[in-house]
Parts: sequence; structure tokens; C-alpha cells
Amino acid sequence: MSKSTPYVMRHGEQHAVTLTLNGRERSGHCETRELLSDFLRHELGATGTHVGCEHGVCGACTVHVDGVAARSCLMLAVQADGRRVDTVEGLAPAQTLGDLQQAFSRHHALQCGFCTAGILMSCADFLQRVPDPTEEQVREMLSGHICRCTGYTPIVAAVLDCAAQRRAQCADTEAEHA
Repeated sequence: MSKSTPYVMRHGEQHAVTLTLNGRERSGHCETRELLSDFLRHELGATGTHVGCEHGVCGACTVHVDGVAARSCLMLAVQADGRRVDTVEGLAPAQTLGDLQQAFSRHHALQCGFCTAGILMSCADFLQRVPDPTEEQVREMLSGHICRCTGYTPIVAAVLDCAAQRRAQCADTEAEHA
């Protein structure tokens, strides 16, 4: 093929994609047009990533790409090649719940659970960037998610509780080392 001839992908042509999924290198194949959300679910078995609207509006498909929250329904799988992707399955060690997940449980911050994985991923990203959030900041962050069950109040309470517990643990650790 000459430099002036554009490459045209053939229908059904597969591309290899290798990424680091929740700390483990994983590989699979997909068409160039396949969404990251579908690749994660169907090719790699990370079914905690849910697909709701497929327009980036509902937030159910939120994952972390290179440490930043992203809508996996708005990203192609081939764009994740060579990158780090974390899903809700990677929030805590196997068979345990992380502190944010425990706070969700304590505050009954989920009902049907469909949107929960995406909300947890956004909350985890948010708490990394804003360790001492106000209720208004949490509500603003959650405005990018659609949940038809909870009314958001328990989710806000869980996020604020988790943030407070993390700050208390940091203070205890600092006091021990002083």
C-alpha cells in the first residue's frame, strides 16, 4: 500500500488490545469500532461495568483510565491499548469491600445496584482529588449520574462518611508517627 492510499478497515477485522485491567495485564481482540464498555464486559469478563444509555449521560459505565474517571461507552477499546483501566472489581481485594463500598452498605446507598458500580468509580476518583468535600461538592459530582432508585441522599451521606473516616485515619496515623 502506498503512502497516498488510505487504510480502509474491513468489516469484522479484529485488532489486538492489551491493557492493564485492575493491576493485571489482559489482552483481547475487537473491531476498531467496539466500545471499551463492551470490550471490558464481553471480551475480558469485567461485568461490573454496566452499560446504560451508551451516550455518556447515565454514568453506569464509569471506569478509571490511567487513574481518571472516564465513561467507557464514549471510548473505543483500541484507545485503551497500552493503558491502565480500573473497574469496580478492582476497588477492593478479592472477597472484601473497600471503605467506600462499606460506607455505601452502611448508608443503604444502593437499591437495584445497576448504577452503583459507575457511581462508586466516580466517587473513588472524586475522593482522591477532593479528600474533604462539602455536601454541595458531592452533589455536583453526582450530577453526572442517573439513579432512579435512591434519591441520592444516602449516596451523599456515604461519600461524606467515607471522606471523614479517611481523614480520621490519616490523623491517627500522623499522631502515631509524631
